Amino acid sequence: MRFSGLLPALEADPAVRATLHDARVAGAEARDITCATTFFGPAAALIASESGRTTLLVTSTFREAEALTAELSSLLGEDRVAYYPAWETLPHERLSPRADTVGKRLTVLRRLTSQTPPQVIVAPVRSLLQPQVKNLAAMQPVTITVGEDRDLSDLLHALVAAAYHRVDLVERRGEFAVRGGIVDVFPPTAEHPVRIDFFGDEVTEIRPFAVADQRSTGEQLTQITAEPCRELLLTEAVRSRAKELMVAHPQLGDMLARLAEGHVVEGMEALIPVLVDGLELLVDVLPANSIVAVAAPELVRARAAELVATSQEFLSASWAAAASGGTSPIDLGASSYWALGDVREHALELGHKWWSLSPFSAEVAPDANLDAGSVYSRQLGIVPSEDFRGDVEAAVAYIQSRLADGWRVLISVEGKGLATRMTELLAEHGIQAAVSDLEEEPAPGSAHVILAAMRRGWRSTPAKLELLTAAELSGQQVTERGGRKLPTRRRNTIQPLELKAGDPVVHEVHGVGRFVELVQRTVQGAARDYLVIEYAPSKRGHPGDRLFVPMDQLDQLTRYVGSETPALDKMGGADWAKRKSRARKAVGEISAELIKLYAARQATKGHAFGPDTEWQRELEDAFSYIETPDQLAAIQEVKADMEKVVPMDRLICGDVGFGKTEIAVRAAFKAIQDGKQVAVLVPTTLLVSQHYQTFAARFAGFPVHMAQLSRFQSDGESKKVIEGLAAGRLDLVIGTHRLLAKEIAFKDLGLVIIDEEQRFGVDHKERLKEMRVNVDVLSMSATPIPRTLEIAITGIREMSVIATPPEERHPVLTLVGPYDKGQVRAAIRRELAREGQVFFVHNRVDSIDKVAAELRELVPEARIATAHGQMGESKLEQVMLDFWERRADVLVCTTIVEAGLNIQTANTLIIDRADALGLSQLHQ
Repeated sequence: MRFSGLLPALEADPAVRATLHDARVAGAEARDITCATTFFGPAAALIASESGRTTLLVTSTFREAEALTAELSSLLGEDRVAYYPAWETLPHERLSPRADTVGKRLTVLRRLTSQTPPQVIVAPVRSLLQPQVKNLAAMQPVTITVGEDRDLSDLLHALVAAAYHRVDLVERRGEFAVRGGIVDVFPPTAEHPVRIDFFGDEVTEIRPFAVADQRSTGEQLTQITAEPCRELLLTEAVRSRAKELMVAHPQLGDMLARLAEGHVVEGMEALIPVLVDGLELLVDVLPANSIVAVAAPELVRARAAELVATSQEFLSASWAAAASGGTSPIDLGASSYWALGDVREHALELGHKWWSLSPFSAEVAPDANLDAGSVYSRQLGIVPSEDFRGDVEAAVAYIQSRLADGWRVLISVEGKGLATRMTELLAEHGIQAAVSDLEEEPAPGSAHVILAAMRRGWRSTPAKLELLTAAELSGQQVTERGGRKLPTRRRNTIQPLELKAGDPVVHEVHGVGRFVELVQRTVQGAARDYLVIEYAPSKRGHPGDRLFVPMDQLDQLTRYVGSETPALDKMGGADWAKRKSRARKAVGEISAELIKLYAARQATKGHAFGPDTEWQRELEDAFSYIETPDQLAAIQEVKADMEKVVPMDRLICGDVGFGKTEIAVRAAFKAIQDGKQVAVLVPTTLLVSQHYQTFAARFAGFPVHMAQLSRFQSDGESKKVIEGLAAGRLDLVIGTHRLLAKEIAFKDLGLVIIDEEQRFGVDHKERLKEMRVNVDVLSMSATPIPRTLEIAITGIREMSVIATPPEERHPVLTLVGPYDKGQVRAAIRRELAREGQVFFVHNRVDSIDKVAAELRELVPEARIATAHGQMGESKLEQVMLDFWERRADVLVCTTIVEAGLNIQTANTLIIDRADALGLSQLHQ
């Protein structure tokens, strides 16, 4: 075990010493260990390394499993830790698990049967409960080695047998393509697809290549291992079984016929119980005398119960039940999730230990199936460490007091560069700490910086040992949502069902009118829906004219967005023409000022930023995704502009999720490296919160001081931010239009980043530019307005276009059918089972609360919120923030969901039955 010096230090706690003794000896089948949640990773590492037994660490969610895998890998080494993922699908639904998930599972299973199995396997409870095909580890991958003689046709047959899909152009995992003597393959566990070059029957070269442009990289590989893409392979036995079932179950004849012919079918894994001879659990394939350690058993038990209930409910409402008129045509129950208690009993029968790690202390009664006294608690003296939330002075004082009392203090950081900076920071405050692997027990009163991916710290009072993390000291916690794009506000388009009588609207030809009602009229035998718009009455007191706007001409209407109630225009009058003429004149004046401003910027000498620093390269290397070619080109263009003496004015144009924010992060960091301040201007308070978390996560570990400025900050907090900007204490601020207020002053502003610039008025955007004519400006937009595009295309501004989507984008699966409460319940619970969120679209504001109440009765365990356009702005923003931060599971909303929402965990969209009707029926 790395950091082996931790063990003798922690054994000063008698409970730790006794726990490790229990792990080494026979017996002690069940133990409930109490310790801080933050110590679960180190506890599993100590138990596995000291016992010599394989340890299966079970978590309630896959996110927790992935985080603990990272911690354990830094403690034990990546070669000794494995993550066993669960299917993203339920056992019975007609969807297949992803190829990369299958590949990872098969890799772990094969390692378990090898001579050197992993010390710790981390798995969400979902993978613990689901039966799998027996002897999956026997599935052999397709291995190709440079220099070997391999018949090309044999290789292609092997790939097809391993469930690879032949295509013309490889874009997804599990695909292969053939062009002459070249074979492109995308293995499920590989980061990039590979290109295999044959000369005759000899493999001469293997190179990775990029999906985006299909170009090979300079790297050469000596061997590639292509894992099977499915856990159900169409062997002769499986095909024969499918053919037999066709006769007894004609309602599944099409699917079974294709399987019998050897064709892969989406969702065929649902038929595993009847197509294979045996199933087994994960605990069945563990080495003998393993330890199953359940992390946070309270959460795991609740999660397991939900999964079992959801699985059974989905089976009863699934495609199989529908195919036979309400009863399952084939018994698929064998693949249902096991109850957690049954898995525990089965594991104990196999001779494994069953332990739990919990932050709660509770004496547990002996289990009836075990020897008396074999189940009880051990309470370790380990609790969570202090969280200083960025107060470095308080953290330093705390560390100094601990060292003076003879404590050993460890500070966990990620990356050698950050470790060096941490030792320098501590040295500035008189604390001597060296970067250490802790091969020896740390001496009392000493401080050590260790390279480990620990999320939170812990302390052991009996051992006088405390671990702190760099994130706790800096206050910049890395969040799950990384670079996720938050919702944007809806566009100013007409949604007829959300209009109320009296709402002002603007017609392109006739001007400002008042919405009256939505009606249906029959003209020449055809029924059509119309919006009725009323205009100003005549001076003689006659009622105003009414305009009937058909639904296919809604593009001529927009909402009125002024702050005051407008005066209505007269149909055919000159008022609207005069108003448009005045607007054109004002636009012309603004355009003239813009041209002057851009000309002045070109003639002005700005700040020429220096070349990339070592820290810049370290930040960019820490990016957890693969940049697309367009993204890399845009980054280089932005950097080149910043290094020129002429102030930058560049527009980044790209769709949501294409990587614009990462470009902004790198540009901001480059500016801060030169001692300049950065302002990030966004249109909504929601985006302020999202961008702040994204920038904080990317800048974690670097000496960057940042703040946010929006309605979410109190007056006191806002005052502190404003003072920090003026004094130069803040490097970066992210805010709404409040950044444009007169009282905002920067000490040395060097870069302005404008996100979603089309959402700001011209005056708003240019006001900030006018504050500093020599400042660099980076604008970003998914849908730039025509004026912005024209300025960019004519060369007044520079523009970078990101048109290449990220790799592995998955297509949308659409299911259409009659509204059924059972299907709705099953769909919501299915999404909750995979830790996701749900949009439920009901496009009538007057009944949306009733629908939400019905869903609460239907799925009582789900947290349900509502959102629609008639809510107050502050309330709507709070609801959306709650949904984004996962404080709600289901969002019942109107078509406000169309307004740029991109929440990655919301993978299910249910459209209520009402929205399938015509508009006139909805109005009735």
